[in-house]
Amino acid sequence: MPLWASALVATLFVQTVSSFASLAIPLLGPPLMARAGLAPESIGLVSALTSAGICWCLACGGPMLSHHGPVRTLQIGLACLALGLFALSQPLGLLGLFGALAVGFGTGHNTPAGSQILVRAAPPRHRTLIFSIKQAGVPLGGALAGLLVAPMVLAQGLSAALWTIIGVVLLTILLVQPFRQRLDGDRGAGQQGWARALLSPAALARSVRVLRAHPTLPLLTALGVSFSVLQSCLMAFTATYAITRHGASLAEAGRIVAVMQLSSMVGRIALGWLADRTGHALRHLALQAVASALAVALLVAGGDRGPLALYGCAALVGFTAIGWNGVHMAELARVAPQSQVSNVTSAASLFGFGGSICGPLAFTLLVNWSGSYGLAFIVMAVQLAGFGLVSAAVLGRGTGKGGGSHS
Repeated sequence: MPLWASALVATLFVQTVSSFASLAIPLLGPPLMARAGLAPESIGLVSALTSAGICWCLACGGPMLSHHGPVRTLQIGLACLALGLFALSQPLGLLGLFGALAVGFGTGHNTPAGSQILVRAAPPRHRTLIFSIKQAGVPLGGALAGLLVAPMVLAQGLSAALWTIIGVVLLTILLVQPFRQRLDGDRGAGQQGWARALLSPAALARSVRVLRAHPTLPLLTALGVSFSVLQSCLMAFTATYAITRHGASLAEAGRIVAVMQLSSMVGRIALGWLADRTGHALRHLALQAVASALAVALLVAGGDRGPLALYGCAALVGFTAIGWNGVHMAELARVAPQSQVSNVTSAASLFGFGGSICGPLAFTLLVNWSGSYGLAFIVMAVQLAGFGLVSAAVLGRGTGKGGGSHS
């Protein structure tokens, strides 16, 4: 197998399983919250803590990645994910909140480790497409969760379903071991203090400073934050929205989420191919921001027109509002100095997952205040549309020159 193919298989497999396991949590939101005696929208707190765990990983996990190598780091992340799911399988409380943090820390390694593997192995002329295929593992895992989790809960019960997911995660750790020798060749250089760095404020400061490495990185990072705010709300609340607003069953809500995720998978690959052909990734993302906001408005306005309309709107939202990440990640890797790719993608993703913390929390507050999921979705869509228009204006004045996808 060519090196780029080995790299893509390993990263796509881990990305898919991590996504399947972590995105099962919001799908289980109503029964998890009901078991804890909390309102359905309280799943936003679990989502925010998961994003906080991702931020912790991205801010302080760079030395850990350098010490162990990307494949071993992905395996450690999967182990943390399994531990977090175990905590969540217990009655919610402080242990469950710790579990959400551990799930986030475990999934946070996928971005920097995967980027480090792929930027070394991917042919430059197909880099955006290969990154987008790898990122398609996120919606693929989400779609599998949408199709499988509800039937597992109905057949086995909530705790047994979580244990099944834990087993899949642990098996994945073993299955990616054969890739380690080929892809972890440069591990261990000068990073013996990686454990201390996990609690180091200096590591956080370094992860922020690295975004000065290229003039387009601040704008690209900020646009990613705005996308992340909306995406995190769609991930956290779509199933609960379908159940509480449209009377969907848990299984039907899972199918709606699966349609949204599968459409996102197609969107990531198609938009990555388009960005490679046009060579204008930043401008492409700015326009996609506006299209994503319009798609969410259609979901809110058109969802009442029957199940077919609801599924169609969910597919459109998935293609646009959740289909941006592969192009964004490839552009970050393209403009970053090669020695700083994992650090740049970590730092930019850190800010993005900061948006993933704020988004669900703000959404929960809006629903508590207004009683309307639709209004909360519209507010999140408007902020993305506004930022997309501002980004397009800045690019029009010349900031985006050189911001294409080709090397």
